[in-house]
Order: sequence, then C-alpha cells, then structure tokens
Amino acid sequence: MSFAGAVKSFGAVRALRGVDLRISRGETVALLGRNGAGKSTTISLLLGLTEPDEGRVELFGGPPFASVRAGRVGAMLQEGRAVPRVTVRELVTFVAGRYPAPMPVARALELAGIADLAGRRVDRLSGGQTQRVRFAVALAGNPALIVLDEPTAALDVEARHAFWASMRSYARLGHTVLFSTHHLEEADAYADRILVIDGGQIVADGTGEQLKRAVGGSLVALDLAGRGAEGLELLPGVRSVEVRGDRARLRTDDPDATVIALAGLGAIRGLEVAPASLDEAFLALTAREGRAA
Repeated sequence: MSFAGAVKSFGAVRALRGVDLRISRGETVALLGRNGAGKSTTISLLLGLTEPDEGRVELFGGPPFASVRAGRVGAMLQEGRAVPRVTVRELVTFVAGRYPAPMPVARALELAGIADLAGRRVDRLSGGQTQRVRFAVALAGNPALIVLDEPTAALDVEARHAFWASMRSYARLGHTVLFSTHHLEEADAYADRILVIDGGQIVADGTGEQLKRAVGGSLVALDLAGRGAEGLELLPGVRSVEVRGDRARLRTDDPDATVIALAGLGAIRGLEVAPASLDEAFLALTAREGRAA
C-alpha cells in the first residue's frame, strides 16, 4: 500500500496536502489525528471511494477499487445500520458470496469472536456485539488488508477488549491492519507503527516509544514552593517547562541528569518522574504543527 504526493481538496478545504507513505504486508498501523486532520479522507482514498486530485494511491500494485472488488481489502467504517430480520450467519454468508475467494463463514465468525451469536438476529444485538458482526463482515472476503475506521467508538471497556482480541487473532495470521482511533491507548497497545496526521500531512511516523522519545522521553514534575521557574529550562536534558499553578512540569530527554541538577538547586518537594504518554506526544506533535501552519 502506498501514497505518493496524494492531494485532495473539497472546495476551498484542502484535506490532504501531499501525503507520502508506504505500509508493508503484515504491519498493524494506527492512524491518529484530530477531527478534520485528514484521517477519513486518507481512508476514503485507500478504499477507492474517492480519487486524489494530485499524486497516486496504490494497493497491491494497482488502483484501490480493483483490490476492493477482488476481496483483497476489507473495511469497517464508522457508519452503518444493522440489517433487520436476518441472522448473523445469514448476513456474513450473503456478504461472503459476493467475493471470488471468500473466507469460510465459520472462520470469519470465529475470528470475530461471535460464533456463539451465529443464529441471533443482527438487529437484536448489543452495541459491542454489532461491532463484532461488522468486523466479521469485513473479514468475509478473506482480505489481506483490513481497514478499521474508529472501530471501538461508543463501545464500553469490556466490548473494546473483546474487539481487540478478535483483531489480534486476525493480525497474527500475517494480515495487514490499518485502523484510526481516538483512543490513543489502543494505538499504543496494539499498533506496530503509528502515523500522526495533522493539517492534511503526516507529521510523525514510528512506534509508540519512538513518538514519545521524539517529544521528550520523560516528565519531571515538582512543587515550586513559591519560587519562580526561571532557569529550569537550562537544566540538563530539559526540552520545555510548563507551569501549572505552583507546580512545574519539565519535559526531558535525560530525567536522571535533570533530577540531579534539581537537587543541586536545593530541596525538592513533590518530585515525580514519569515516562511521557502517547497522549502527551500526540498533543505536542499536533500543537507544533498547528503553530507552524
């Protein structure tokens, strides 16, 4: 799968501004971005639902629509209604029959974790169960690549864990997974690689750990105890200083050196050292891009 200089506009809005990326077979990739950043447009181009104004998008060496038609790509989009008066097995069987080399229905139900729901009506399932049915439908064509657009939106914690267990079973078979999500902890836990898109451009590409290190690997927090924050930005390893009330938060590449230097300044109160989270990395990356824009 590859994007080469992909540009897409909708009227005066430029949704994508020259996206370049390549995803290899077997990768599980998370696509992160704020609302309006370009995630949905990227997915639409990938699925052949729309075409780039400039540049090129390819799947398996050809146009996306050809791979979708051949069943090499499965998709689970945000929007979709339950089909009334049909069972889970009937729905997945019908969809599988539209493809030239479908996955056996029993296997799709097993991978989606809904084999026990096969005889239930789709329109009488819970939200989490319905989401897993949609996953089974996406698997029906036996795709080599599956695209999941906000797959756990509106699911409770238990349903989210069940869904990702199903997705991991599929990924372990050597298939490629691309998913977008607003739950950053999901990206950190389940993706081999994370892409951050902002302003229609890819602004970061790497593992969760790489993205955290890129914006400063750790946070050192301490109480100022009435003294100012002047000079803290000059301490070893410190990239930035943020003051919230009477507490300072230092983003640092070398927390040990930062803490030793702080100790040299006098008593330290309320010291806390923690690795940067993916949430903090995401906010820093997108804020940085927003300032540049």
